[in-house]
Amino acid sequence: MFSSYTIAQDATYSTEILAPGYTKLTFEAPKPGAYTLSSYKAAKNGNIIDSSGSSKTLHDIYENKIILLNFMYSTCTDVNGCPLATAVFHKIRNILNKDPSVGKNVNLVSLSFDPQNDTHDVMKLYGSGTSSGVVDWKFLTTNSYKDLDPILNNYSQRIIKDYDENGKYLGSISHILRVFLIDKDKQIRNIYSVSFLHSDVLINDIKTLLDPKTKNGTVVASTGDITIAESGAKLAKPGDYKEGYTSDNYSTKAQTLDRHGKAADLITNTTTQQLGLPKISIPKDTFLTREKIALGRKMFFDRRLSHTDTISCGICHVPEMGFAHNELRTAVGTEGRSVPRNTPTILNAAFLTRFFHDARETSLENQVWGPLLNHNEMANPSPGYLINKINAIPDYKGLFEEAYGRGASIDTISRAFAAYEYSLLSGNSAFDRWYYGKERRAISDEAKEGFKIFTGKGSCITCHLIEEDFALFTDEKLHNTGIGYKASMHVEPPRKKVILAPGLEIEVDTTTYANNSAFANEISPNDLGLYTITQDPNDRWKFKTPSLRNVQITGPYMHNGSLSTLKDVVEFYNKGGIKNEVLSPLIFPLNLSEKEMNYLVEFLKTLTGSNIDELILDAKAAPIGEISLDDPNWFHENKPKY
Repeated sequence: MFSSYTIAQDATYSTEILAPGYTKLTFEAPKPGAYTLSSYKAAKNGNIIDSSGSSKTLHDIYENKIILLNFMYSTCTDVNGCPLATAVFHKIRNILNKDPSVGKNVNLVSLSFDPQNDTHDVMKLYGSGTSSGVVDWKFLTTNSYKDLDPILNNYSQRIIKDYDENGKYLGSISHILRVFLIDKDKQIRNIYSVSFLHSDVLINDIKTLLDPKTKNGTVVASTGDITIAESGAKLAKPGDYKEGYTSDNYSTKAQTLDRHGKAADLITNTTTQQLGLPKISIPKDTFLTREKIALGRKMFFDRRLSHTDTISCGICHVPEMGFAHNELRTAVGTEGRSVPRNTPTILNAAFLTRFFHDARETSLENQVWGPLLNHNEMANPSPGYLINKINAIPDYKGLFEEAYGRGASIDTISRAFAAYEYSLLSGNSAFDRWYYGKERRAISDEAKEGFKIFTGKGSCITCHLIEEDFALFTDEKLHNTGIGYKASMHVEPPRKKVILAPGLEIEVDTTTYANNSAFANEISPNDLGLYTITQDPNDRWKFKTPSLRNVQITGPYMHNGSLSTLKDVVEFYNKGGIKNEVLSPLIFPLNLSEKEMNYLVEFLKTLTGSNIDELILDAKAAPIGEISLDDPNWFHENKPKY
């Protein structure tokens, strides 16, 4: 039997390709405290045996410290498996023993998932030579698989014993290496795989949790006069909320158009699984880097990438408005042209498989070209036109080559935009902390009542799904709720509310224009939804179920922005939608009381992610591509000759 130190040393001489944890880090790790670590879920308890043979629980071992936990077995021979974790733990222990202000707050824990062979005596031998120093390293086992299995299930650690064709156990165990970072509140804050298991990364994450400015790694420090609040969305609001506009003492609440922000290390958003969200699934041929994300972000906010140099993606997907647009029912594009549909949020779009309200695209990369080429949006006449335009803008020189090893093209432009959108992930909402993190007081009693209605009498969960380990709150299917039918039939009530600005509504007498030919051109064309794609009459007025994450900050609602508030939406569904010949059978009167509807609204407000302000501040730090007539780089003065 070898000690863990011997195994770690031997591993470095393997002829296999070694994981990054054995070598120097090939990129600069984010500085401690410059980023956040969302809670993933609670680190559950379990019965274990320590190396002295004493029966204890995991939480006894965790004490009030930051924990690095790995599951292993002593005879593992995969150099990039258990020996890798052991080697990285050795490095961390050696470094933090020299930094006692940090090291005294950390416990390393290695728990065997082979109790049959790894007795407490074996684990004691395996850990020999590690008992001295500031950092405490515990080597644990269990009495039996009966005690072990619940622990493995709680931490989603899967193992498979290897047998030969005759059913004889070979002594090896197949498993995926996972190391868990657990905070002092016993919440899992990061899970490291082989590719990201490096002592520098783990130590910086530990220091981030200990940084007093970040309050256990959940809040970013103050930036000038802007501070990211614990609620995560204090900065999310319309640009000019005009509530009380008609009063004599009204004063504008318009936000200044400064670009006072703080850049975030967005790649950590894609490598750290946030509580309540699934693991991000990125196409196999896509490898995200900081350079790719930065290029995509630059393009996202660059007005020069529209035909008239006036519209960027960020004009419609406004960061302060939940990367949607609170001030317009439907979007407005180049030269004021109307777009018939509401701007959907792109937060958490990385998890979707269908895009646009009619689900006509199937990847982030493909959907990019829709708004870039749409005549009513950014209005570029062709992909080649935009490629030539980018090549003519000096500040893009070398950026595509640095990020992708080749110049601007249909492929690299698609990938760059998508890279930024892959990074706009937001979980760890109050709901997530209550439902998945088991924080009893994370949401109000009213919101808890709303959850009961959401999953019960209200039947919301039928389309807005909640899974065992995550919730995207969408089935990604298309349904006819009657909203599209009503708009197509131009059914107008005698009086209706018209939003002039957020917080400012007036009532209009519809008879003044409903039968007036002078207004004929003002009536929007019919939008038949999925039917325009399939040409199947049964698909008329079907639109995709949106995610409800961050729904409080992404109104107005429905595919055409026709409902202003969450209460309006709840009331609409409570009435059973709008009857028509192909109304979804899932839409029916709910018979909710006024109190029950209010409870449901309170629940929906708990779905806002904890890092919204961080994403807003990062967007404010992005460069804005703007030009004027006297700008020597103005494209129309230097455009390619055709």
